[in-house]
Amino acid sequence: MRTSRIRTATLAAVTAALALGLTACGGADGGSKAAGGDAAGSAQSQSASNEGGKGGAEQANPGGDTKEGARSTTASGGTGGAAGKGTTAGAQQCRGDEMLLTAVHQLAGQQGDHLLVTASNKGTKPCWVTSYPVVKLGDGVDGAALPHSKKDNAGGGRHLTLQPGGTAYSAVNLFDYGSKNHTAQSFALALRGADGHNGPSYSVAIKGEKPQFSWNEADVLNWSTKKPYDF
Repeated sequence: MRTSRIRTATLAAVTAALALGLTACGGADGGSKAAGGDAAGSAQSQSASNEGGKGGAEQANPGGDTKEGARSTTASGGTGGAAGKGTTAGAQQCRGDEMLLTAVHQLAGQQGDHLLVTASNKGTKPCWVTSYPVVKLGDGVDGAALPHSKKDNAGGGRHLTLQPGGTAYSAVNLFDYGSKNHTAQSFALALRGADGHNGPSYSVAIKGEKPQFSWNEADVLNWSTKKPYDF
């Protein structure tokens, strides 16, 4: 009888220990799952944080701004749509003997009287012009060159690249006050270099219905791929 009680007590103890062991294992599994859930939540939070950081970077430096910046760099580098798309590597300064230089007298005797100057690249390679042309009106090649217009847009220091067949425009603004004026039908033009030195001068005859022009004062506009006065 005593032996039976001992066996019963032992069996109960083993059963209780086994139950406690199973409970502990279940708790461990639940803890692992919970830990796994926390880890997944942490990963999602980190991913969301990374996405938020990415979004912040895009807002701070969006693709549009980057492209615009590239356009700005290309523009300060001097390439224009009419002159040729993209940056031209290795382009040399335009030479007068490879350029077709023409001028047309527009709005003769009216407000806005000017000479529209056109320079076309007739060479086989791209070349660039910069600033504004050196212009001396009339036959006085040894006279003083006209000043740059104070009302002109900024950006004359950039290189304006002309592809073969490309064209750049400038204008000579004429101011005739009716007394002590000068009259001519041609002028001398030289291309200005980036180093400040001027190339050789070339005589440009005026075209149009009234090739003769008069002036008391005059100034010059920067080269551009667009006509300065597009009538």
